[in-house]
Amino acid sequence: MARRLGLALLFTFFILTGCSINEALKGSKPPKTMIQIDKQTYETKLGTYCWIRNGHGECVDTAGPVELLEDEKPIVVNPGENVTIKMNYHQKPNEIHLTQINNDKEIEVVVVKNQFTAPIKKGVYYYSYGVWWKDSKDKHVSNGDASYVFVLEVK
Repeated sequence: MARRLGLALLFTFFILTGCSINEALKGSKPPKTMIQIDKQTYETKLGTYCWIRNGHGECVDTAGPVELLEDEKPIVVNPGENVTIKMNYHQKPNEIHLTQINNDKEIEVVVVKNQFTAPIKKGVYYYSYGVWWKDSKDKHVSNGDASYVFVLEVK
């Protein structure tokens, strides 16, 4: 327990010293992010994040996508259907990664103009959408980051 607390304090110190206050993000938490399929929108679930709040860095660690979504009903999609990721926030992240998890296998999914294509093969697919707001002057400095999770079922 003491070791975990020490690591958490060290990580918080890193975030506090590694964030650029000049580019501080707004709000007490990362912005809500939705996915849109056809004309229907669905909420994602906020996972792990680090965020500047009142001049201080706050980091929250959560379980992985499968565990976070175990009680959620999957969003039903058609094979190959377009999925759009929507974030209503003035300062867009400048680095993103989308990971798909199916049968304990993880793959990186290509996102173009906030869109990706649902799998062709039937099944349940978990996703983790990781985003970073990197400092414009130093790419090694993060002003905030977040992961959003959701689950799709291809029928």
